[in-house]
Amino acid sequence: MPLIQLVIVLVVVGVILWVINSYIPMQSTIKKILNVVVVIVVIIWLLNVFGLIGNISTIRIGK
Repeated sequence: MPLIQLVIVLVVVGVILWVINSYIPMQSTIKKILNVVVVIVVIIWLLNVFGLIGNISTIRIGK
């Protein structure tokens, strides 16, 4: 994935998260949980993009 595409994806995710936090009324607890989940997903995605973790599709949860 080219670097410019990576930056664009990160900016789009950041803007979407900012819009949700700014304009959608929610309890602060729900906003914090949403922010943490988005940050964790982005970090896992970045690790996968840079090849620091294996293919995520091979990870199985449950039986």
